[in-house]
Parts: sequence; structure tokens; C-alpha cells
Amino acid sequence: MALLDKLKNMQVFCRIIELKTFSAVASEMNISAMMISKYMAQLEKSLGVTLLNRTTRRLSLTEAGESYYQRCKQFLEDLNELDEQVQQLGQSVTGTLKISAPIDFGGLYMVPAIEAYQQQFPEVKALMSLDNSSINLSEGKFDIAILVTDTLELGIVAKKIAETKLCTYAAPSYLKELGTPNHPEDLLSHRCLHYMDTPHREKWIFNYQGETIKLKLDWHFASNNGRALCQAAALGMGIVQAPVLSVAQYLQKGELVEILQDYRIATLPIYATYQKRKFSPGKLTTFINFLANYFASPPWEPER
Repeated sequence: MALLDKLKNMQVFCRIIELKTFSAVASEMNISAMMISKYMAQLEKSLGVTLLNRTTRRLSLTEAGESYYQRCKQFLEDLNELDEQVQQLGQSVTGTLKISAPIDFGGLYMVPAIEAYQQQFPEVKALMSLDNSSINLSEGKFDIAILVTDTLELGIVAKKIAETKLCTYAAPSYLKELGTPNHPEDLLSHRCLHYMDTPHREKWIFNYQGETIKLKLDWHFASNNGRALCQAAALGMGIVQAPVLSVAQYLQKGELVEILQDYRIATLPIYATYQKRKFSPGKLTTFINFLANYFASPPWEPER
């Protein structure tokens, strides 16, 4: 088998493992699923072993497949990094930077940051996807994932680029009508607006004198979109717990006010996360360093 054919077969094999189905790989590579099967058959024939167990419902690696995947993945990563390293010698920073960011943070703050970055590095293209779901960077769809969280998974590389407070807010009209809660447990008798995609699931978290308080509340309205929840709170629909970065514009206009200040938790870190690599391309290192400098004075803070 020719070397180029072997490399193609290895690439297909790795993507099958990472994307879980032949059809997903075929869609990504813009070829037929039958061609993907052909690549796999060629690879297994050349090696003389079965790499994948195939059933109608799922794919699984054989023992030989598991061993081959680990070595194959490392080889392809090393090859890609070698190409990027050589391309950058004596050249400016180039390439396409694939970014995943949360809907609210990305929609409100990342576009100006990317515009400012591209003023410095005009040959770098940026592709940004806004999604609140968990991103598996090992699948290779993204170079970097922005996370606003106090819980990081093991095994990822993370650089803190900013932080934000997590506070509780309500509209003045709501508080005038239904009263101001003085303790988190008072929220049990209030209308609550719940953000669905948090590591704490259905619970709101508070802190008092170093003690964490977790409450499961009977929410009145829920969404996976922070901007929708802030708008609902500003309209007087209920009380919301949200990062300052999501509510800054409502606070400035007086449409929301903070309550339960004595029960704030510690600040939420904002991370740029990426896969550990022997060689990080210039587009990645320059962007991460740029973000840390750009958000050193957060645009959601009133003093900026």
C-alpha cells in the first residue's frame, strides 16, 4: 500500500473512533459511507488484523484496534504539528482558529475580542461556534473551548483569562410587588428563573461565611440561554442567578438590581481550554495570550 493511501486510511480510522459512526466521518469528509468502509477494509487487510467490532448498533475497538489507535493518533498529531511548525518558520501567524464558546459569553464579548485580535494577526481566520454543551476537544473540531465554570474536567489544559461574579438579581418592579428575599431559603416562596446548563444542575448555590448552601428551587421559567433569562427577570417574571457578564447591561439601565449580596459565591473563572500538544501552533498561543490581556479589564465591569 502506498504511503499516502496508508495515511488516509489511518486518518479515517481515527475519525471513526472519535465520531463514533461511519456516516459522521463520511459527512465530515464529504464522501460516501461506502468509501469509508472501503478505507477501513484496506487498512485491516494491510495489517492482517481486525481493528473494529461492528454491529448494527455500535462500533467497538478490538484489543489490536485500541493499541493501533493510540499509536496512530499520536503519529498523526506529531505529523500535523511538524507541518505547522515548519510552516511558521520565517512566516507570520496564519491558519484558521476554530473556537467554541458559551452562547452568552461568546455572543456578548468574543466578537469584539476576535476583531481586535485579527487587527494584530490579519492572516488568521476565525471560526466560532456558540454552544453551551460540553465540548470534547479530542474530536478535533475545535482548537480552543472557552468555559465559564468552577468545575474543570481532568486532562485538559486550561488558562484562566478572566473571572466574573455569580449573583442573584431581580427587577425593582418584582421586588416592590413581592418583597425582597433576605435569605436564600426565602427564594422557596418566590418565582425563580433557572439556567439549565450548569454543573450544579437543578440547584442554586450560595455562600455564607465560608459555608456552601445549595438549594433546589421550584422554578417558574427555565432556559439554556442566559440572555433570555435576564430579559425575563428584567420584565419582572422572577428572580435569576447569573454571572455579572450576562446582566451588566440590565444593571447599568437599572432594570435589574442585585439581592442576597451577603450570600455570593466565590467568583467564577473563565478559561481558555485546549489539548496538550508537543508543539502549539502560533495561532493558538497568540490567541490565548491575547485573550488574557484583552479581558484583564473585563468589559462587563462598570469601571471599564
